[in-house]
Amino acid sequence: MASIAERLDTVHFVVDESAHIVVDGEKCRGCEAHPCLTFCPAHCFTKNERGGIDYYYVGCVECGTCLLLCHGEAVQWSYPRGGCGVHYRF
Repeated sequence: MASIAERLDTVHFVVDESAHIVVDGEKCRGCEAHPCLTFCPAHCFTKNERGGIDYYYVGCVECGTCLLLCHGEAVQWSYPRGGCGVHYRF
């Protein structure tokens, strides 16, 4: 069975210049759990040396997990503009 990383390699992205994920760094610094680091299947979130979170919206699979699990409401998430974002190939 293919790993999640191998499966994500088959996904095509049309990158929008406007980010559909925005993270409020101040709210993020107050979070100790950082569930976004663990539960994002595309690993779009990484912890930086300042104690905040960096995010990379380009590889987002648009599942919305970060929005649902961010208890500090630091994540603003919406679908990308029409025609942009993830394109799954079956």
